[in-house]
Amino acid sequence: MAQVTTRVAIIGAGPAGLLLGIALHRAGIDFVILENRSREYVLGRVRAGVLEQGSVETLTRLGVGDRLARDGLVHDGIYLQFAGERHHVDFTALIGRTVTVYGQQEVVKDLMAEHDRLGSDARYEVADVAPHGLDGSAPTVTFTSDGRQHELAADFVVGADGFHGVSRASIPADQITIYEREYPYAWLGILANVAPSTDELIYCLHEDGFAMHSMRSHSVSRLYLQVDPTESIDAWSDARIWDALHTRLGVPGWTLHEGEVTEKSITPMRSFVASRLDYGRLFLVGDAGHIVPPTGAKGLNSALSDVTMLAAALIDFFAGDERKLAEYGTAALARQWRTQQFSQWMTEMLHRRPGDNAATAFDYRSQLGELSYVTGSDYAMQMLAEQYTGLKL
Repeated sequence: MAQVTTRVAIIGAGPAGLLLGIALHRAGIDFVILENRSREYVLGRVRAGVLEQGSVETLTRLGVGDRLARDGLVHDGIYLQFAGERHHVDFTALIGRTVTVYGQQEVVKDLMAEHDRLGSDARYEVADVAPHGLDGSAPTVTFTSDGRQHELAADFVVGADGFHGVSRASIPADQITIYEREYPYAWLGILANVAPSTDELIYCLHEDGFAMHSMRSHSVSRLYLQVDPTESIDAWSDARIWDALHTRLGVPGWTLHEGEVTEKSITPMRSFVASRLDYGRLFLVGDAGHIVPPTGAKGLNSALSDVTMLAAALIDFFAGDERKLAEYGTAALARQWRTQQFSQWMTEMLHRRPGDNAATAFDYRSQLGELSYVTGSDYAMQMLAEQYTGLKL
């Protein structure tokens, strides 16, 4: 069995694992990244596209923000639309902060390019990854690569391998509790080769359900519709999708432009939080420890905030100060529950409850009242702006 030694073993080469590696490198801390998928697969995943201001600042500080600064679309706010009217929530005027539209796959591309430049030890298409000895002082990770078995010895193991990864599953079942909630609706999302029909993201509550107009660039639009989780994408032709978008997003004097649909899929919505993000010498970041519904644009940003906190803690540890590392699990979870609350609030305020009865009719009118309050109160809009642009670390 081939043996390798490093300071930090990172399982997962998504944006969280890749960013952590760069942060550690800047501090002179050795690491190895293990990923069971190919580079091409990791690069091809289309995910989130809105970066909080803090995420932009972190990427810039770590030297991987050049293309983001050039190609990212800085947004000063969002639109909330309901009852046929569109209202602007101006983040810059309210709290002096912004968000930037920049696809997750573009972030991954920038991070991979930096690792290539650094000559990092990042291994793709490895198999049989298994952490060992996490509750001791000398954890290891075994894996198979190129038909050979390997053992990676490290001071710490970081699980950045997502919800289905091996890291969280390595914590004994009696040492962890899972909190989760499934929502009774899903998002049908499309990518379309057409310039955005809006200057800011539009979040819309309509009698037929939620709709959203986002974008990926000056020439590519990203749009969503609320659908039932049991719906089949085959039942949604391009024409049906555009008709529903016109109906839900339409307001007087505004035109939704159509274009070639290049991707479409249906994604169920759920919330998930593990009761701990640390166990012995293991630390979890991103989807390995928590998932949010996409309404508040927090998935990628939550992962990057975990990494920012954990990187600082590891750097302090190797410099002789163990306090932040001992507090990481508690501090990251506290921030995550605030993020969960915001994502749940946005989701429940903007989606129609399923069913056609007196209770759902009441709920819809209550949602309209809530949106009317939010858009009519500077204090409420400041709260939304503060959380949407990102809580400060």
